[in-house]
Amino acid sequence: MNSVFTWPVRVYWEDTDAGGVVYYANYLKFFERARTEWLRALGVHQQAIKERTGGMFVVSHADVRYLRSARLDDELLVTTSLRELGRASITIAQEVRLAGAQQPVLMCQATIRAGWVNAQGRAARMPQEIMDVLT
Repeated sequence: MNSVFTWPVRVYWEDTDAGGVVYYANYLKFFERARTEWLRALGVHQQAIKERTGGMFVVSHADVRYLRSARLDDELLVTTSLRELGRASITIAQEVRLAGAQQPVLMCQATIRAGWVNAQGRAARMPQEIMDVLT
């Protein structure tokens, strides 16, 4: 459970405020993209599973710490690692680091909890195929 997945992101105008600084809520978008790509790299294609089972992950909690400001054109590395696996939820540690430096600089970190819901939107047990991939 301790392997780290890394996804590169470049900061575009649409990610920034009028001062060219990444708007705080956009870090959540960066985290979402990295989680999606992490699952895809593990062979978990969320749309296909939703079509087959009706279920999907939904974020139920996000604890975010903003440490430094990313800016227009910055190259970022967004990391994702599984912290906890439950029968109906996962807890994920994520970080955004500024790339390019000898030691990437930590910009933002988060702990995200995502629960599994069924087709009716109610909490449910995660499909075994996903559990198997995440263990």
